[in-house]
Amino acid sequence: MVLVFDIGTSVLKGGIINTLGDLLDRAEVPLDMAAGDHPLFQEADANSWISSLAKVTARLKITEKKNIQAVVVSGNGPTLVPAGGDGKPLGMALTWMDRRGVEEANIIAGVTGEYVDPTFFLPKAYWIYRNKPRIYDKVRYFFGCPEFIDYYLTGNAFTVLPSDQFTRYIWTEDIISKLKMDPGKFPTFIKPGQLLGKVCPEAGKILGISPGTRVFAGGPDFIMTLLGTATVAPGRACDRAGTSEGINLCSRKPLEDDRLMCLPHIIEGFHNISGIISTSGKALEWCKNVTGMGKMGYDSLFEDISMVPAGSRGLIFLPYLAGERAPLWDPYARGTFIGLTTKHSGKDLTRAVVESVGYAIRDVIEVMQENGLTLEELRVTGGQAKSPLWNQIKADITGKRILTAEIRDSELIGDACVGLYALGRYDTLAAASESIVKIKKIYTPRCGVGRLYDDLFSLYRESYKGLKDVFKGLSKLPLEEGL
Repeated sequence: MVLVFDIGTSVLKGGIINTLGDLLDRAEVPLDMAAGDHPLFQEADANSWISSLAKVTARLKITEKKNIQAVVVSGNGPTLVPAGGDGKPLGMALTWMDRRGVEEANIIAGVTGEYVDPTFFLPKAYWIYRNKPRIYDKVRYFFGCPEFIDYYLTGNAFTVLPSDQFTRYIWTEDIISKLKMDPGKFPTFIKPGQLLGKVCPEAGKILGISPGTRVFAGGPDFIMTLLGTATVAPGRACDRAGTSEGINLCSRKPLEDDRLMCLPHIIEGFHNISGIISTSGKALEWCKNVTGMGKMGYDSLFEDISMVPAGSRGLIFLPYLAGERAPLWDPYARGTFIGLTTKHSGKDLTRAVVESVGYAIRDVIEVMQENGLTLEELRVTGGQAKSPLWNQIKADITGKRILTAEIRDSELIGDACVGLYALGRYDTLAAASESIVKIKKIYTPRCGVGRLYDDLFSLYRESYKGLKDVFKGLSKLPLEEGL
């Protein structure tokens, strides 16, 4: 059996998966973001990941499981944890949503000659170097989210590199040196499926995992999702739907368009065309709270908004509550309701937020198609996949088939693919993925509703264009800066 963990933004999940890919047991605990006033500062307490990990292993009753053969960890990213010599965080983790390093990203872009987004690892580390020198001096390692947990488990420091071409999105020793930072603070690269080490006695005692259990490199959550949804053949795309939204297309052809990222696929010979939407599920969570429905369950919420007609009675929402990544790459973008009248209700607002995720996904897909890429279907995973209404709305807005799997925890399934491959159960990662992932339901687009959404999508795009300068102006207003 393989013990798998995924550290999300709002939930930490764990599971036990057998050699056939069956999820035998599962547990999760909620995670919180750190409170802050600055819109560009998005932080999390990495120590809470450790305590939450212990809660998950307790609920899984790991101490009673004597045949765990491997541990694999995935996590959100690019999230940066500055850790001291004892492996403990020296401050808050700068999450994947954190965009404070705008100036640092511009400096790095000047060095590399390529666009660098503030959310990437290196701008965050460089921000600490320039703005928090006392913390920087104490840093032993800059870790990604899953690598921080790997270090806790094994005492070995590595950075997971899904492919050699990923260094431009992580770091290179040459660029680190040019920025006057210490390359020794950035751990050695390792590939998914390689042995990281073995569970050390201290971590084993706290978590209930037998010391000496092998730990294999997992990696970023979006990479594990490719395997966990079987997005391992051209034309397939996964919709990694959670706090944020990641659209990842498996393609034979590369893409040269700065609005999206063209990454190497974990399966050799393919490309991963990627567009990340900053706040999707997070936008709905926010809307629930501000409309007084914070305690309402999501099943009840979707039942309520199912009575609201498509198009939310002429209401559009821009879901840019933490700036926006693909395809806008605008750290100053803001969330906005457009078309509000006195006749709109909280249910209308909520449905508009749900629909906005479909528009944001379509915005990414349109760029792919403009470049001649083929996207045949979206394999939805995560919490949003549980909602038939949300799945149907996505199908209607995008015009694509929406597929959901029997097991929606794609990161955990992807971790299992890596673990079973590392244990020699499968010859390739693709073979493991195709064997384990099983599709449960397919949602097809409805033509009549689709025409209405075509018109609303055009207005959605035009709304951002008209407000772009307003958003930037708002960003220049004085705000209390956090740490």
